[in-house]
Amino acid sequence: MRRRELLLLLPASMMGARAVRAEQKPMPVIGYLGCTSPELYGPVVAAFHQGLTATGYVEGKNVGVEYRWRL
Repeated sequence: MRRRELLLLLPASMMGARAVRAEQKPMPVIGYLGCTSPELYGPVVAAFHQGLTATGYVEGKNVGVEYRWRL
C-alpha cells in the first residue's frame, strides 16, 4: 500500500516543483567581452560593477554577467 501511495505522490510533487519554476522570471544576462587578459581590465570591471550597483542590479541576484576574455 505504501508503494502505491509513493508512486502517486511522486509525480504530483514533481509537477508542483515545475509549476513554481515556471512562475519565476528569467534573470537577464549581460555579456562582457574583453580584448586582453582580465588583469588589465580590473579597474574597468570594477567601474562596471559600480554602475550596475548604482542602477539597482546585483550580480548573481537579479542579473547575471558572463565574462569572455581573448587571450
